[in-house]
Amino acid sequence: MKFFTADTHFFHKDLLGNNAFAPRPFPSVEVMNQTIIDNWNARVKPTDTVYHLGDIALYFTHPASLSNEAVYNVLKALNGNLILIKGNHDSRAFFKYLKKRNFEVNGKPKFEFHDVGVVIKMNHRQLYMTHYPMMMGIVKQIINLHGHIHHYSVNVKENLNVGIDTPEKDYLNYKIPFGAPFSEADIEQMIKGKREDFAKRG
Repeated sequence: MKFFTADTHFFHKDLLGNNAFAPRPFPSVEVMNQTIIDNWNARVKPTDTVYHLGDIALYFTHPASLSNEAVYNVLKALNGNLILIKGNHDSRAFFKYLKKRNFEVNGKPKFEFHDVGVVIKMNHRQLYMTHYPMMMGIVKQIINLHGHIHHYSVNVKENLNVGIDTPEKDYLNYKIPFGAPFSEADIEQMIKGKREDFAKRG
């Protein structure tokens, strides 16, 4: 199975509480991190693949090896093979750190790295997966899955924010646990819901 997420922002203490950008009502980053890990692993099996569309963590220490190791330990705790698309808060140095410590899961590397994006086919559509939303113009059967904008959405029906703070999770017919990646079925439901929403606007 394939799953999709973005903007986990592990260790990002400035997001705690009720801020305007990405409210995270947790008492500490440790509780936030563990909530995301638990909800992720309750849904994603070790044999699944998760596309993470950027901004894994926001945590900087001197020396950097301390924060790199802490984030690496969180990523190791997450089920599945992780396909990582670089976000604006993901450094090349951190990706290099992960590459040196990569290991095999299901006969494939635990981590796969992409600077800009990934394209896959799913349910007769092409999914363009990027960190930043793409302005694609008039397209047929192409959906841009993206992150970056937290609890905002792009006013275009072909753009879908799959970050964990996205307001577009309201297109689902159930409440997804915080931090749980979106399944293929969730993505289909969100695409359909956003299209229907736009059709009503006339």
